[in-house]
Amino acid sequence: MKKKYWILIFVVIVIVAFIGGYIMRAAQNNGQNDLNEEKTSAQHGMDVNAPESDSIPQITLSKRAQKLAQIEVSPVERKVVMISTPLYGIIDYDEKNLARIAAWVAGRIDALYVDYLGSEVQKDQAMALIYSPELVTAQAELIESKRVLKNLNESTLAFIKRSSTLTESASYDKLRLLGISDQQIGEIIDRGVPSDHLTLHAPLGGTVIDLSIREGVYVKTGESLYAIADLSHLWLICEAYESDLLWIKLGKEIAFHIEAFPGQIFTGTVSYIDPMVNEKTRTVRVRIDVPNPQNLLKPGMFVQAEQQTEVSSYHGERPLIIPASAPLITGKRAVVYVEIPGKEGTYEGRKINLGPKAGDYYIVDEGLKEGEVVVTNGNFKIDSAMQIMGKPSMMNPEREKDVIEEKLPVE
Repeated sequence: MKKKYWILIFVVIVIVAFIGGYIMRAAQNNGQNDLNEEKTSAQHGMDVNAPESDSIPQITLSKRAQKLAQIEVSPVERKVVMISTPLYGIIDYDEKNLARIAAWVAGRIDALYVDYLGSEVQKDQAMALIYSPELVTAQAELIESKRVLKNLNESTLAFIKRSSTLTESASYDKLRLLGISDQQIGEIIDRGVPSDHLTLHAPLGGTVIDLSIREGVYVKTGESLYAIADLSHLWLICEAYESDLLWIKLGKEIAFHIEAFPGQIFTGTVSYIDPMVNEKTRTVRVRIDVPNPQNLLKPGMFVQAEQQTEVSSYHGERPLIIPASAPLITGKRAVVYVEIPGKEGTYEGRKINLGPKAGDYYIVDEGLKEGEVVVTNGNFKIDSAMQIMGKPSMMNPEREKDVIEEKLPVE
């Protein structure tokens, strides 16, 4: 009997403990939910109210909430903007002022009149002397054709004269193909004796930037001997991002500086824009013509350039602009928060179409009008509050139907 009594007491204790544990767990969960709500409110730190009408995505913040969110606004304006387009590049040779001296005939270099890199040379200056037996045959043909033609001056056979004239002309052409100038051909005719040596001359004045030969070496036809560059005019090769191409135009002046001459500004003119985009860097090559009369600039120097562009007209009128911090952009969508006139602390979300970026501003294609006021700081916090309220926002765009119904008319 006593045993049954103690078993009954044990069962009652277990049931009471189970019920008590369930009640305590429920109380803890309710307390935790209340704590989470308090934390959420504390994190936002804003008194947020939804306007009575849900037809337009709006939100109203108290003065305290505006201060905590650090709300800043700016008017939508029409004004001229200056765009600074940064470019980075490297100084290079101007290919129009770059020439190579090659061996027109196979032979041996018997003399080098210019024998070190960096030499300054003048146009037509003697550079090297090449020996080639091939020269003798071609010169002898010309000398002989001149002699035959001279002896036929008194002849009445016109066709013989014509044939000899053609032979003489062919001899001239053959010597020119061997790299012999008209002046040198004249000297050969005056001398009347063929020579097995040919002097090579500089085709332009400038600096020797490549020397590939030495005295006594044999060279093949077409082998490069010298390279000469006129450094008084150079190219600046820059890479431009796709987004900046709108502002880079042929003929535009570009200012740039280099580390070697701090504080000194150099200028050049855009002469070529590559029609192809580099698939790896997503940039476009831009060539700038740069005068270098004092030879301060050297090929290979790195350059920081900048183009200043004044945008005074866009689609036939002054550009409509907003600060670059105003729109919240995700992909092709751009959302701004517009201050409602006469309703302090009330803002509405509005989808807009942006034009190109102009420095610290965006040009607006559609969705805003001059005089409206947009949020430039604190817009992310407003957008977060809109998401919590279930309103359309940057991260939670409205359905296409809602877009049509809620979009404000733009006058």
